[in-house]
Amino acid sequence: MEQTVRWLTAEEQHAWRSFVRMHERLMGRLSRLLQAESNVSPADFAVLVELTDVPDGRRRFLDLARALEWEKSRMSHHIARMVKRGLVVRDECPEDGRGAFVVITDEGRAMIEAAAPRHVEAVRELFLDNVTPAELRLLARISERVVEKLDEEPA
Repeated sequence: MEQTVRWLTAEEQHAWRSFVRMHERLMGRLSRLLQAESNVSPADFAVLVELTDVPDGRRRFLDLARALEWEKSRMSHHIARMVKRGLVVRDECPEDGRGAFVVITDEGRAMIEAAAPRHVEAVRELFLDNVTPAELRLLARISERVVEKLDEEPA
C-alpha cells in the first residue's frame, strides 16, 4: 500500500529551512568559539554540562548517552578519551554489574568553569540579544512541545 507524502507547503518549507540554517550556523559558531577560546570541544562541553547539571556530578552511562542522543559506541569512545585527559572517571555500579557511572573530576569542573562564561556571553550575543522576550517564551514553548513528542516516541 502506497503512503501519501504530506509535502511541505512553501511557508512550512521556508520555516523549516530557516530553523535548520539558524541551528547549524549558531551551533557551528558556538563550537568554533568554544574550541578557539577555551580549547573545549563541543562534545566535551556537552558531556560536562550534563554532569554539572546534577548535584553529585555523576550520571549513569546510558542515561548520559540518551540525554545527548548519542549511540552507545560513540559515548563509550568519547568517555574513554575524556578519562585519558582526566576530565571524567568511570565508576562501576555495584547494584548493576553491567552499568557504570560517568563522574566529573576536578579537572573537568575547572575546564567547564573556565569555558562557561565565554560560552554564555556568546549565546547572549549571537542568539538572545536578537529575539524579544515574547519570542523567547514562544520558542521555549515550541521547543518543549516538540521534545515532549520526541520523548513519547523514542528512536
